[in-house]
Amino acid sequence: MNAPALVQKVWNYCHTLRDDGVGYGDYLEQLTYLLFLKMAHEYAQPPYVRDTKVPTEYNWESLRGLTGEKLEDHYRRVLKNLAGAPGMLGAIFYKAENKIPDPAKLSRIVTMIDNENWISLDADAKGDLYEGLLQKNAEDTKSGAGQYFTPRPLIDAILACVQPEPEKTIADPACGTGGFFLSASDWIAYGDPQWIQKGMSHWNPSKHDETIVPKSKLNKAQAQSLRDKTFRGNEIVPSTRRMCLMNLFLHNIGSIDGQPEVERADALLTPITGENKVDYVLANPPFGKKSSVTITNAEGGEDKDALTYERQDFWATTTNKQLNFLQHIVSSLKDTGKAAVVLPDNVLFEGGAGERIRRKWLNNCDVHTILRLPTGIFYANGVKANVVFFDNAARDEKIHTKGIWFYDLRTNTHFTLKQRPMTLNDLKDFIKCYNPENRHEREETERFKHYSYDELINRDKASLDIFWLKDDSLDNLDNLPPPDVLQQEIIDHLEAALAAFKDVTVGLPTSSAQ
Repeated sequence: MNAPALVQKVWNYCHTLRDDGVGYGDYLEQLTYLLFLKMAHEYAQPPYVRDTKVPTEYNWESLRGLTGEKLEDHYRRVLKNLAGAPGMLGAIFYKAENKIPDPAKLSRIVTMIDNENWISLDADAKGDLYEGLLQKNAEDTKSGAGQYFTPRPLIDAILACVQPEPEKTIADPACGTGGFFLSASDWIAYGDPQWIQKGMSHWNPSKHDETIVPKSKLNKAQAQSLRDKTFRGNEIVPSTRRMCLMNLFLHNIGSIDGQPEVERADALLTPITGENKVDYVLANPPFGKKSSVTITNAEGGEDKDALTYERQDFWATTTNKQLNFLQHIVSSLKDTGKAAVVLPDNVLFEGGAGERIRRKWLNNCDVHTILRLPTGIFYANGVKANVVFFDNAARDEKIHTKGIWFYDLRTNTHFTLKQRPMTLNDLKDFIKCYNPENRHEREETERFKHYSYDELINRDKASLDIFWLKDDSLDNLDNLPPPDVLQQEIIDHLEAALAAFKDVTVGLPTSSAQ
């Protein structure tokens, strides 16, 4: 069966299970378990003959031929026993459970997977299938999986600006399903991918455009480094980490018999040492300001009643999750390291600890570019966010930020996830203005404007929340967006205000009836 036909077959079965109440997320998990077992079986055969660490009594062949309750019972035993295995195997099966209630349909999935040789399939075909399922899962609002999914066009635009080099290290402290790692892998392997020039989010093998089939520019040592040594991630949600690892593995990142590239640990509670500093950080930390943990700096915590964790490498004590992620990312970088991070508006203007962190950030790093993102591009409603690009620097007395270039993609632009999704073409002007070949040679445009360090540091609270374009819809009703887009923007604004109100009220004392 060719790749497009196989993708359609897997999709069709997903729809069948949904009729039984099995959501995309549950289907994706079961597909992950079974597909990993089948590929482990294929790798154990000639010519590979690899030790995949799967015990004989729980391997793929042990599932073949079973039906009904025997299959269901044995599948549960397989999941339970492999959960305690070391390395990648245990990471995939951690806390695994059977979510398919009908043994007959479980048997059909086993047969469907057994009938294909998955190793022989092109990595782009397997990856395209799995990423498609991840996106469908993100679109399912009931699952809540959208919070772990960053739009691929935005990620590809960020990579087109950062342009990571081979044999360097890349970290994402909240890596979700691994989108940044996949795009970075594409960039490192293929250089300036032609699909970016053509305005495609990534090369899609199902489109059969042979004129843009990518060819790797890496030698053998660089390719092995990309597969095994480049990426370091954290994801605390077990099911999301599992999907991330499988997503990477299907794209030839990581090894079936190796160690997982993604730790099941809170990055904010992981101390940074010289050994785990990296060359690049690419990240979209989770939205939502308030955290149950206060991260304290060397001066100690401000809230003695809260759960606290000390990070002497942090500049300020705060429960604001995004501010803590920013401090963690700066600490994670080598002196020559570079970062591109999606951060909500509050990081740019918040007072108190926010102001102290911003002033330190501008002094200790070269914060050089901020992309103001429009609403309507994330699955989490009401999010107003930015991509901040900055370079780390040696710790000295110098002020490293000379000025910041702002690109306003928010004013007079309107996107929704379904009717008007953002595409890579919408970001090509930003990439051009960024000028990744030499970011020190730039020119101002209507949407791209430079502010000096002195202008920024003297603003109230050193706020980086800057707008200069006029919103045309405020003066001319003819310029209003379509009704469905306008409706979604109103919802986004209301939900953003509600989220901000919740952040303010968390921790306030409540009165009790006398």
